[in-house]
Formats: sequence, C-alpha cells, structure tokens
Amino acid sequence: MAQTDEFIQRQRATWASGDWPSVAEIVQPVSDELVEEAEISEGTRVLDVAGGTGNLSIPAAKKGASVVGSDLVGDFFEVGRRRADEAGVEVEWVEANAEELPFEDDSFDRVLSVFGVMFAPRHEKAAGELLRVVRPDGLIGVSSWIPEGSNGRMFATIGSFMPPPPDFAQPPPLWGTEDHVTELLGDSCELDFARRSISFEHESLDEYGEWFCSSFGPLVAARSALGEERFAELKAALFDVWREENLADDGGFRLEPTYLRVLARPR
Repeated sequence: MAQTDEFIQRQRATWASGDWPSVAEIVQPVSDELVEEAEISEGTRVLDVAGGTGNLSIPAAKKGASVVGSDLVGDFFEVGRRRADEAGVEVEWVEANAEELPFEDDSFDRVLSVFGVMFAPRHEKAAGELLRVVRPDGLIGVSSWIPEGSNGRMFATIGSFMPPPPDFAQPPPLWGTEDHVTELLGDSCELDFARRSISFEHESLDEYGEWFCSSFGPLVAARSALGEERFAELKAALFDVWREENLADDGGFRLEPTYLRVLARPR
C-alpha cells in the first residue's frame, strides 16, 4: 500500500508540473465529441473522471447536465472554475483518485473520461470504479491514446529514458486497445469501439517541440529527474519521432495521433 500511495503522489506531482491548461486546449475536440455521443441532456448526472481543467465537464454542463468534475490534481480546478464561470455553467469539482472514487454505487448516468483514467496505474481497479459508480442503465465513455502512432511512440520514448514503473502499474496506452478494454469491461458491458484521429498543427516542428517539452507535465518532471544532459538526449529522441510522424508537406508541422473511443453500456 505504501508503494502504491507513493506512486500516486508522484503521479500527482508529475501532472501538476508544466502548463496543463494549454496542453489540454489542443485535445478539446475529443471531449466535445464524447459529450455528443454520450447523449447528455437536461438533468443527466455526469461524472468526468480525471477531467483536468474541465474539457469535458464544461460542455456537458452546457447540455444541462449535473456535472461532477474530478481529478487527482486539485490545483487544476482553479482554471476549471474560471472556465466554467466564463461559460456560464456550474460544475462541482472533487479531488479524486480514479482508483478510489469517493462516490456511492450507481451514482451517475454517465461516467466519462478523456485521456484521463488511462493513466491510473491499476487498470482493473480503475475500471471497477467506473462500473461501480455508473447506474445500471447508464453509460461509460472513455477515449484513450493507442500504443501505436505519434503519441504512442512519444510515451514509449519517454518511458525508455525513465526508471521502470512499479510492477503493479500498467502502461496507459493499453486502454487504447480493444482486447484490453474487453478484458476490463466486456464481461459487464456491451462495448462499442471507434478509432479516430485528431490533428495538431503548428508553424514548425521546433515551435511545437519546444512548447510541448516545457508544457507537458511528464516531460517537465522528466527534465527535473534526468538532469539537463540526459533530458537533452530524450528531447532529441522525441524530435526524431515527431519528425518521422510529421504529415505536413508545406514546411509546417502536423501530427494526427489516433485514439480509441469506447462506449460501454452495462448489461
């Protein structure tokens, strides 16, 4: 238990590093999409798991839902509250570990997570919590990066420079594979899968890489852990990945990372 608690604390510090609100902006369309597919309407009770600064919570609240936005990093809620105020909606913000959600059984009509629950280290435990808090006639919706492609390669590259995680921590992109999600949720739910991509466009690889390396929490934490010389090697390896994955043919920079969208309806 002490090892697990220590790892969770490190995760909290990692994601609190950098400038998560600016990184979250580039994946906003994925949350908007899941809100639409989740068929949210007036009075729907929604839980946003590991929802950061409200990418999903706020558009769900705009639909008239009663929304709880949760995250391991309570510091994100200051930005979330400001965004909700600007949007003219109310969201209840609750600091919560996705593996130990502080809610009663069958509390929510929709339990949703975009690039969030995938980072909880014990996937079976986190999936069990999603199942526990959703109502029997409700819906679980999760969007996760796949192991392949530009973002999968990025996470693998970062991991190759860092100390190995503890044995109980499973790789986050496993949530982006149909077989793994079927193992987690398939006995309890009817599953609908869709693979989709999102486009990140920037003026140049250099502009994107410098911004991302100074803004993305895991890379900010890696820089502190590795030191400047070793981090420079990691950064060079990431630039190689991004260079190979660049789809722009006009001198600019464009990535189209793929994610798996899962809709799970309890049987």
